Amino acid sequence: MSTPADHKPVKNPPKVPPVATPSSSVLLISPTNQILFLHRVRTSSSFASAHVFPGGALSTTHDGAIPPPDSPLRHTDGPAYRLAAIRETFEESGILLAVNPQTGKLFTEISDEEREQGRRDVHSGKVLFGKLLEKWGVRADTEGLVPFTRWITPENVPRRYSTQMYIYFLPLPTASSASSPNTSSGTLGLSASASAEEDEIVIPTPTHDGGIEHTAARFLPANKWLALARQNRIILFPPQFFLTYLLSTYLSPSVTGPDSPVPALPILQQERSRLLSFLFTPRIYAGERETSFADACISPVVLGKGSYGEKGQDGIGGVSRDTAVLVLDAPGNEVRGMGRRGLREWVVTTRFIKSGPSDVEVRKREDVLGHVGKGTGKL
Repeated sequence: MSTPADHKPVKNPPKVPPVATPSSSVLLISPTNQILFLHRVRTSSSFASAHVFPGGALSTTHDGAIPPPDSPLRHTDGPAYRLAAIRETFEESGILLAVNPQTGKLFTEISDEEREQGRRDVHSGKVLFGKLLEKWGVRADTEGLVPFTRWITPENVPRRYSTQMYIYFLPLPTASSASSPNTSSGTLGLSASASAEEDEIVIPTPTHDGGIEHTAARFLPANKWLALARQNRIILFPPQFFLTYLLSTYLSPSVTGPDSPVPALPILQQERSRLLSFLFTPRIYAGERETSFADACISPVVLGKGSYGEKGQDGIGGVSRDTAVLVLDAPGNEVRGMGRRGLREWVVTTRFIKSGPSDVEVRKREDVLGHVGKGTGKL
């Protein structure tokens, strides 16, 4: 993660690119299948002024041992990535993804005041996140996190990250209807808190962190976030736009405005099941099996002479000459030789302007490039 300035290419890139810092991010899904975004402050150290998912860098202090840069586990889903995802979501939104071991339900049995004090104490380093969970007698629901691609910042960018993305489903409005269909894909990703229960679970309203890094925290349908970005009313960087785009077909597609009714409970469950089926069903593209979303590792490559973050591009595929075409099939040099792959089926187009990416869109690869072969470009 980085500020918009950090996404501009370096005029004279170092021979050895900066090491990618391990980080985690969560697509948090509300009980009505909407997605949480946070609005960064202008002075934020990550994605200034942009809308982002909760997340941040791993911490050895809070999250445990982090694999060293030369370890194959550095860019693989693991315990530190998962705990960081839970911790950062709590710090940045006030929603604690932890369960009561005795009931298996999402832990909400504390006052707003106590929760906010714990949030501030963890953020300031006054208390370890693990110690706070121990004090409250709960455990982080790391098992409820669904891996949903990894993104490695291109090498020509000064501040680089290796970010593990996850999806987390908050319990449906009544847990008795949250049990999954009797299929393997239907139960994946539904956290322990979403098991059959009789009592309603009240999810705390997400809040910003007091203006330290965010000025707003809000759930909206995926299609609404995309509409705002397409109108350039908000800034979504390519990874956030792309992942939201994938979810928009499945989650709350009928909710198009403030007067739209909330889907009935069976519909909400069906939406989640369909999404999970999409995520875990093997996909074939151009006659070859695609890598799974859980294993996909993406380091965006710009086709043509332009580089990531530059205004001047080549107009590849008929797009305007100030529009970059990003292919998503390259995994990044950090994981080459490890069998990791990106995704070939889609490309992202965007214009890089001073304030960040603009006019971001996701398109099928063949619609832009006219073929489905392997593209070439440079990091």
